[in-house]
Amino acid sequence: MILDNQALFSDAQAITATAASTNTIDFGPISPTIKTFDAGKGHEVALLVQVVEDFNNLTSLQIDLELDTTTTFTPDKVIPIATASLAQLKAGMQIARDDLPRGITMQYGRLKYTVTGTAPTTGKITAGIVAGVQSNGVAL
Repeated sequence: MILDNQALFSDAQAITATAASTNTIDFGPISPTIKTFDAGKGHEVALLVQVVEDFNNLTSLQIDLELDTTTTFTPDKVIPIATASLAQLKAGMQIARDDLPRGITMQYGRLKYTVTGTAPTTGKITAGIVAGVQSNGVAL
């Protein structure tokens, strides 16, 4: 699979507590006349969330896509992506292979990682928009 720095939410981001992805993706400007965003019709766009370092301690990790009309992220909309248990959070594990949902009507997006249980001292995630996801990984 091919990763693009401008399409990454997280690049080997250490998750040691509940946190937002280090990067925000700008899906494009809102139309000034109709005040909405429409990426247009086309093919599905894959979202990869992959563990690149084993996690420890936590009970589970929830991943949500947060959307907002500004970079302040109140957020305006939250879309659940996946929840993975500690046993699943091993290096190489693709914990979400979902496509970005249709109907994204806000300009900015980021991922939110919510830790349940004891805060981990190890565990890293790489996540972003990709052209396709390798099919030899195990996914939720």
